[in-house]
Amino acid sequence: MMGAWLLQKPGDKHPGDILKEYLKSGEHLIVPGVFNPLTGIMARREGFKAVYISGAAFSASLGLPDLGLFTLTELVDFTASVVKASGLPAIVDADTGFGEALNVVRTVRELEWAGAAAIQLEDQVLPKKCGHLSGKRLVPSYEMVQKIKAAKSVANHTLIIARTDARGVYGMKEALERAKAYVEAGADIIFPEALTSEDEFAEFARELKGVPLLANMTEFGKTPYIPTSKFFELGYQIVIFPVTTLRMALKAVQTALTTIKEKGTQQSILDQMFTRKELYELINYYDYESFDQKLTQETPKLESHEQRN
Repeated sequence: MMGAWLLQKPGDKHPGDILKEYLKSGEHLIVPGVFNPLTGIMARREGFKAVYISGAAFSASLGLPDLGLFTLTELVDFTASVVKASGLPAIVDADTGFGEALNVVRTVRELEWAGAAAIQLEDQVLPKKCGHLSGKRLVPSYEMVQKIKAAKSVANHTLIIARTDARGVYGMKEALERAKAYVEAGADIIFPEALTSEDEFAEFARELKGVPLLANMTEFGKTPYIPTSKFFELGYQIVIFPVTTLRMALKAVQTALTTIKEKGTQQSILDQMFTRKELYELINYYDYESFDQKLTQETPKLESHEQRN
C-alpha cells in the first residue's frame, strides 16, 4: 500500500467526520496510543481504525514530565505528522486547552487544521497532572463548560471530548454532575478519568446512557485491568491504551543499549529487531521507489543547455 500521504487527495473526508461515522454506526473502537508517526503506521497495518495522541507519551518523548509543558505549536506539528503518516483518525490529548476559553478557540482551530479527529480537554488546573496521580486540582465546572462551548463554537469537523478528573478529587457524585453539565454544554464524548472499579464504570454508563463514552485502560494506574469486551458490554464505545506502546518501546531500547554497552555487539539481540526488509515494508519504501521510477520513465528527457552547446 502506498504511503498515506501519497494516497490522500484534496476533498478526502476530514478524520473527524470519519470518527463521527464510526460512533453513529455503534462501532466499538480499541485505540492505541502512538508516540511518533512510525507507530501510527504500525497501528494502521495492525488493523486499528484510530489512534490516540497522549499528552503523557508526547511529553515523555520530548523528555518532559506530564505537567502541560509542551506548546500548542509542538502538538499541532506532531498531530499533523501522525495523521499524514498513518492516515487514521487521531484523538488528541490537548490537556487543559493551553489556557482559558479564548485560548481553547485557537487550540481547536489549529488542531482541526492539523487533522485531529477529536480533541480532548480536561477540567484540571495548570500545572495539570497525570490523571492517575494524587494531588490533582480542578477548575470550577463553569470554567470547563465555557471551554467546551468555546471549542464547539469553532469546531467544524473535529469532535470535542470532555474529560473529568473529579472522581479522584471530589468523588463519583461530583464526577457525574460535571459530566452531565459537559454534555449539556455540547461535548460529543465524555471521558471519566481514573475510575477505580468495574462497578464505577457501570454506574457512569447508566447515568449517561446514550452519550458516547471513552474509557482509559492505562497501566499502573487507579483503574483495574478490564478487557475491552467488558467495557463495550458496559456501554463504552472507545477504549484507549495511551502509553502502552511507548512503555514497551522504552523497555526494548533499554535492553538494546545495555546489550551494546556490556557486550560491545548487538548480535545476540538481532532476533528481537525489525529487519531492514521489515522496516522498508512498514514505511512502504518500495512503493515510493516504484512511484519515483514511474515518474522518471514517463517524463520526456530534454537536453540541457550544456548538452545543446
